[in-house]
Amino acid sequence: MDSFSSFFEAQSSSRGGWTHESLKNFRQISPVVQSHLKRVYLTLCCALAAAAVGAYLHMLWNIGGLLTALSCFGSMMWLLASPPREVNKRVGLLMAASLLEGASIGPLIELAIDLDPSVIITAFVGTAVAFGCFSAAAVVAKRREYLYLGGLLSSGLSILIWLQFASSFFAGSTALFKFELYFGLLVFLGYIVFDTQQIIERAHLGDLDYVKHALTLFVDFVAVFVRIIIIMLKNSSERSEKEKKKRRY
Repeated sequence: MDSFSSFFEAQSSSRGGWTHESLKNFRQISPVVQSHLKRVYLTLCCALAAAAVGAYLHMLWNIGGLLTALSCFGSMMWLLASPPREVNKRVGLLMAASLLEGASIGPLIELAIDLDPSVIITAFVGTAVAFGCFSAAAVVAKRREYLYLGGLLSSGLSILIWLQFASSFFAGSTALFKFELYFGLLVFLGYIVFDTQQIIERAHLGDLDYVKHALTLFVDFVAVFVRIIIIMLKNSSERSEKEKKKRRY
């Protein structure tokens, strides 16, 4: 019991230091790592722009589907297998993977625009704010403070995979679908914090592969964005159904 109490006391004391001085913790990050983070986030912004182009291309030519999803996965694997010195090639593969990912989620975005165009803007702003807050929390926190989350998040991801597998047998279970949706959102929000601190720690150890790091954060961003859209669409459809029932009576 003493060990548990000391652990929670240490955690509370470390989180109790969120003062104005805690926002100056960038001093614990070397200038080289700070420069690396700027390149990572700039590359991430370019990848998100490429994904937006991919979604737009789907709405023009209806190209999104299984083929673009498989091509996106292949581009990511090709990127990870390429040596870091081939920067231009790897950046091109990242942009291609991002464009294909945008086309793959294009049907969902098209559905949201047809039902309520404001959902897309609200979901993107909400994802950007959540991503910025969780990523900033990882940056200003003490080094390695959130790396312990790796095991918990891996377990959560395994549970999420099993839930998706189970949902194929219980397709009509609304409760299971909601739990899977919100639990997946929680897991990937945790991955934003974990991956950001892992990127910082790897950069301190000499791993300055900003393309791979941008890909990691891109996957987290898209996973959160997709789940927020689905949650908003589901809530919107439930509200519309309630309004229809009220009109009937």
